[in-house]
Amino acid sequence: MQQHTLAGEITQTGVGLHSGVNTQVRILPAPPGSNRFFVRVDLPNSPIIPAQVAAVSQTVLSTQLGKGQVCVRTVEHLLAALAAMGVDNARIEIDGPEVPLLDGSAQVWCERIAEVGLFAQMVSNLPAPVVITEPIWIYEGDTFVCALPAPETRFSYGIDFNLAAIGNQWHSWLLTTSLEKSSADFASEIAPARTFGLQHQIEHLQKSGLIKGGSLANALVCGVEGWLNPPLRFANEPVRHKILDLVGDLSLLGIFPVAHFLAYKASHNLHIQLARKILELI
Repeated sequence: MQQHTLAGEITQTGVGLHSGVNTQVRILPAPPGSNRFFVRVDLPNSPIIPAQVAAVSQTVLSTQLGKGQVCVRTVEHLLAALAAMGVDNARIEIDGPEVPLLDGSAQVWCERIAEVGLFAQMVSNLPAPVVITEPIWIYEGDTFVCALPAPETRFSYGIDFNLAAIGNQWHSWLLTTSLEKSSADFASEIAPARTFGLQHQIEHLQKSGLIKGGSLANALVCGVEGWLNPPLRFANEPVRHKILDLVGDLSLLGIFPVAHFLAYKASHNLHIQLARKILELI
């Protein structure tokens, strides 16, 4: 059985969306079976935070992992890129509290992973993939996320906003059994989709101590009159970004279960609730 790690080192710097703090990330090869994990190299003893569901400590407008008093925020875009590009094991060193937002998407992460390539690792006791055999649902009002029995792993998402420029959007992405094809599809169809926000919410979020590092250079912003910073990379870029978030959050399961993950108007909180419920049932 095979796993993969990086064939080289990746270094990337940038500002965090919520903290506004500039950080440097170094992603290094890691041994077979070690999974993906963060290392806060700016803190004494360089504490390790595993990229696992059990480590999730907060889900307000991003996913935060923590161990004790140590945390790292907005991990979902980087983790989505690593998982979808086939990187099973990675040591992610970071010198601050939040992963850089970069351009608001996972495109740069995918490009950097493709540049260094993958290194195959032989594993003798790799667990069998989890196959979802009964529907698993998490919902709040009309919002939901679920895992449905399916022959392949697929992510589908729907959103609905009372702004004409967004409106109702749906998109679906298939994680194929071919690593090469799946990585290419993710890198071209999902990874470039940028995070987005609503103009009328920005002041409130800033007063709440959030999006300190947000700008028109790293997030799409939509108002009543339309997008403040066009053009979009896809006609339905917002919903594609929601798939990016879902892939990143569910990557905390370690290996994606074989299921159709379907979400509508969901959130990081609902994504993580589903992941926790899957772990309870398997």
